[in-house]
Amino acid sequence: MPGLFGESFLDLIGLVLLFPLAGAIVNGLCGKKLSPSIVGFIGCATVGLAFLISILVFLDLLKLSPEHRLFEKEFFTWIGSGSFTAVAGLQVDPLSTVMILVVTGVGFLIHVYSIGYMHGDEGFYRYFTYLNLFTFSMLLLVLANNFLLMFIGWEGVGLCSYLLIGYWFEKKSASSAGKKAFIVNRIGDFGFILAILLIFVTFNTVDFTEVFHSAPKQLTTGSLVATVITLLLFLGATGKSAQIPLYTWLPDAMEGPTPVSALIHAATMVTAGVYMVVRCNVLFVMSPFSLTIVAVIGGATALFAATIGLAQNDIKRVLAYSTVSQIGYMFLACGVGAFVTGIFHLITHAFFKALLFLGSGSVIHALGGEQDMRKMGGLKKYLPTTYKTFLIGTLAIAGIPPFAGFFSKDEILLEAYTKGNLLFWGLGAFAALLTAFYMFRLLFMTFHGKSRMDKHVEEHVHESPMNMLLPLMILAFLSVVGGFLGFPAASAINNFLAPVVGGRGHIGMVNGGETHHVSQNLMFSMMGLSTGIAIVGIMLAYILYCKKPDLPAQIAGRFKFVYNILLNKYYVDEIYDATIVNPTIKSSFFLWRWIDVRIIDGFVNGVARFVELKSEVLRLFQTGFVRNYALSMLLGGIIIIICALFFL
Repeated sequence: MPGLFGESFLDLIGLVLLFPLAGAIVNGLCGKKLSPSIVGFIGCATVGLAFLISILVFLDLLKLSPEHRLFEKEFFTWIGSGSFTAVAGLQVDPLSTVMILVVTGVGFLIHVYSIGYMHGDEGFYRYFTYLNLFTFSMLLLVLANNFLLMFIGWEGVGLCSYLLIGYWFEKKSASSAGKKAFIVNRIGDFGFILAILLIFVTFNTVDFTEVFHSAPKQLTTGSLVATVITLLLFLGATGKSAQIPLYTWLPDAMEGPTPVSALIHAATMVTAGVYMVVRCNVLFVMSPFSLTIVAVIGGATALFAATIGLAQNDIKRVLAYSTVSQIGYMFLACGVGAFVTGIFHLITHAFFKALLFLGSGSVIHALGGEQDMRKMGGLKKYLPTTYKTFLIGTLAIAGIPPFAGFFSKDEILLEAYTKGNLLFWGLGAFAALLTAFYMFRLLFMTFHGKSRMDKHVEEHVHESPMNMLLPLMILAFLSVVGGFLGFPAASAINNFLAPVVGGRGHIGMVNGGETHHVSQNLMFSMMGLSTGIAIVGIMLAYILYCKKPDLPAQIAGRFKFVYNILLNKYYVDEIYDATIVNPTIKSSFFLWRWIDVRIIDGFVNGVARFVELKSEVLRLFQTGFVRNYALSMLLGGIIIIICALFFL
């Protein structure tokens, strides 16, 4: 397909990066002098154009045969030192194409929504500058053709998350949340850096194509090097994608504006770890131990975060823990070798999670900033469009057919079951039950039942403007139809991504490529079982929060110990503070006051004081009078003569 100026649109892949970067530069440098409408237009138009180019790139890629769907565009040699070379280049293949479509498509809707949500904010231009830069960084991450350039995008999304989480930096909680996200991610990033160094030492290159081509030849399955590389890579993924034990930053990230939460959770930062693991599937397959760790951490996180979501009352924090849980599902899929299924759930999750976050933003906008679900209720009649779209998103994340989340979550559970590990299936199934329960708890507490709103707030409740509702409608539509990309097993998404994962990721495929056909009876039985699990969760939520709304308080009172543990998130933050944060602060003060001030500064200052005292003595001999100097010379001569006469 010819593109502009007679080129293929694949050759114009750089524009996907250039447009959001240009928007960030223009708004960053000139935004303060521009009107909010122009700032918003620039911010949205640049991402919209990037989405348009992404579609054209996707169509161009489809014209190629599956085995030739790899296009690399190198711009210049970025680093060249001895045998080390890093090229500034982009890679277009089915995986990166799927990611740029999600990032730019969902990101564009979030940008449009932001115009209405952030209307009147003093830092409007600054907000869109950060948002465009965030989009650019994520696009660089997924389009990079080598580990080092990917790391630049990796760090870029970390920087932008810090800026956007702490956007309202006047609030202590917001600035602290931004710093927490930045510091926790540094732990994971350290692992990623070590992995890149070990990859270069092992393969003498950081280029994706060369590394993945050489890996099966240079490494043996289960080797120590393969295990260490993949575990270090996964350490980076646990930080960026908020998995145990580095998940604590993500719930606090709710201090940022709600559209930021949607962008972080749905289209950008937290999906980076999943993308990186799938991109490196060749390496992970060579380490069964690492794959098991990925599955265990993913399954445990999915269940752990779901239990915390049961007791949270902040509407955005419930959604935050649901993201931690859903990302866990994606890693569970990758851990059992179902890499395509993990990406499939990433896509559907982008649709319904962006919808849910933007829907919660519509509620918060209508209530003048209120986020406590205990102060809501009965909003269905005030916010009919928001309610309908939110209901669709809730059905999708709960796994009810035919909504998008059902197909991807069902595939994950089926993969876990068919790989013969009932523990993984049990973790996923129980997490699915809890997800359906706490998400419909959120829905019922917010939109159903009697109003618990303050009278003054209730008088001013209003539906959001169209520039906020339209993205909700589009995302609701995608949350309905998006799941059909992966149904049935021999699906469009499986076939499209197969060249990247080399056959890994298909239903019924094992890592070596040997086919194990899954019978239709088993497939539909598992579908029915997963649907039944979701329905049980929904019915429990309906009974507790619609039929018998006084019962939850009674249960919480009866099981107060368990309830307090869930409400306080297992006290993990407090444990981290007691064992890591506070000792680090105290040791830092000790090092500062004793080592730095008394020893290091004391030595330097002592040397200076010694020179000063010596100078004070010597200056007594520097009077400036010639007669004094002549007398000193005479006395010196006399002393020399006496010494020569009596001592020599």
